[in-house]
Amino acid sequence: MSSPSSAAAAPRTDDLVVARPEGLYCPPGDFYIDPWRPVDRAVITHAHSDHARVGHGHYLAHTDSEGTLRTRLGADIALQTLDYGQAIEHHGVRISLHPAGHVLGSAQVRLEHGGRVWVASGDYKTEPDGTCTPFEPVPCDTFITESTFGLPIYRWPTQAVLFAEINEWWRRNADEGRASVLFCYAFGKAQRILHGVDAGIGPIVVHGAVEPLNAVYRAAGVALPPTLRVSDPGVDAQLLKRALVLAPPSAQGTPWMRRFGNYVDAFASGWMQLRGTRRRRGVDRGFVMSDHADWPGLQRAIAGTGAERVFVTHGSVAVLVRWLTENGLEAQGFQTAYGDEDGEEGPAAAAPVRDGEAVSPHPALPPEGEGDMP
Repeated sequence: MSSPSSAAAAPRTDDLVVARPEGLYCPPGDFYIDPWRPVDRAVITHAHSDHARVGHGHYLAHTDSEGTLRTRLGADIALQTLDYGQAIEHHGVRISLHPAGHVLGSAQVRLEHGGRVWVASGDYKTEPDGTCTPFEPVPCDTFITESTFGLPIYRWPTQAVLFAEINEWWRRNADEGRASVLFCYAFGKAQRILHGVDAGIGPIVVHGAVEPLNAVYRAAGVALPPTLRVSDPGVDAQLLKRALVLAPPSAQGTPWMRRFGNYVDAFASGWMQLRGTRRRRGVDRGFVMSDHADWPGLQRAIAGTGAERVFVTHGSVAVLVRWLTENGLEAQGFQTAYGDEDGEEGPAAAAPVRDGEAVSPHPALPPEGEGDMP
């Protein structure tokens, strides 16, 4: 669970969103946003499993999240979907979803009630990547922002620079007759890599946790190159010598890896910007790649809303709260259970605590990328 900030959120009687043990709650609307405990009604910003949990009575999410949510949570969940900008009213609260640029279907939740406008952003990034609708700032009075990479050290390379580095690495390995194994999260990062790499370098092989999510992206119209499974006909030792292999971090060190022989490996994560992280991951190369906003991106996103009040969730909460306060905004922190799986797990992320015991926030779901998706 994220550590509480030094300035804990002090709710007001008219706040549109407050923190409850179940999650972020909208009192006038009687619903939750990305709750981590089962509730009757949940608005879901995106389908990463720290934001989309099993057990809710009713789900509301963006249209492009339907495939991933049903793949991960069950085909029979009670799911209502909205397009970006489409609004509905529930108990007098006007709800609409707006692009977050994080992963396919990711959305910011805009709430309007009694002349006030709040926006809960979920997770977001500000540079377009071609696999999801780009982030759009939504004007509001109060903005709820993540801070996964809320430190000035975090500044991402451009898409062009990032993929030039990945392509050069893959091409060199292929010329040497060695498979290029790139560890990345199965939902979001894997599809972003597929969309951005030069598929002319060689064949692309994906882990069983990745391919069902590729199908969801393709169904949504996202252009991805052809991909293979290791069990497909024609996938042999000779083909694998030139292959790019995309696998979740959980595949590292498993028997599945043995078929790639004398491979070269790398890890794609925003944490690769930290000195020593690549060494701790035990890989040959690190690529600085994140589906979350970097420090300048967080600043631009918050400024773009025009909000005078900001709540900060998971990540470097205290640092971002301090920076916002020093720049004249009213800023506080929400304590949440986000950020522990699926997206970017920090080097020392702590497990949530319930009744004095460290537990998984969603025991009914396997950790991201472990085994094949159902």
